[in-house]
Amino acid sequence: MLKSFAALLFFASAVFAQANPTAYDALRTVGNQVNRDFVNRVVSVTGVDGNPQPSTWRILIDDPNARGGIREVQVTDGRITSNRVSSRQVTGTPQGATVNPARLNLDSSGAYEVASRTADSSHVPFALVSYTLRTNERGDATWIVTLQNQNRRPVGTIHIGANKGTVTRTEGMFAGAPMDAVVEDRREGDVEDEEHSGDNPIMRSVRHTFYRAREQAQETFKRVRHNFADYIRGND
Repeated sequence: MLKSFAALLFFASAVFAQANPTAYDALRTVGNQVNRDFVNRVVSVTGVDGNPQPSTWRILIDDPNARGGIREVQVTDGRITSNRVSSRQVTGTPQGATVNPARLNLDSSGAYEVASRTADSSHVPFALVSYTLRTNERGDATWIVTLQNQNRRPVGTIHIGANKGTVTRTEGMFAGAPMDAVVEDRREGDVEDEEHSGDNPIMRSVRHTFYRAREQAQETFKRVRHNFADYIRGND
């Protein structure tokens, strides 16, 4: 009886974890409960310790009416829990850059699927996931997904283009590679391998694995692609 009850509790906790709102859900909450136009002015969306989705999303918004120009809204379990002016800056994001919702085709749930597939290909176990959606230096919306063990220590980071779902960068991740090992290719949609004369044998092996994992992640994206505009309009 006790075993059955424990199994029921485990199942219930797993369902609860899966039920946490996605980033798209949080953005819709902001649009419905704060300001509809804010979904067009998003600077970044961040969630930590997801299992796989976090309970709280922190959204930075370009708001010319706010002192300093940035508003921070927190959404927890589908409710606005904080709405205040913020002085935060997003590292790596060009000044004034916002996410173009028309080119947003990957929700955080889809980013998780792509990252999980990449982790499987890399033989990297993980327990928790932290997310950041922001623009890169080219102005393209990018998911930065950090995989963590049960002690919340990072075991790898994956950068995924939010438009085409292409894995553009990994940090750590692959067997034999240290956490500071970076493999990068920003050609979204082009997954051809290439040689780097400066690579040592370990990095050559890691790079080849990166391209194989990237191709597999692209197949996952085709399955989980989810356009934000369609979601907002209810056409998904």
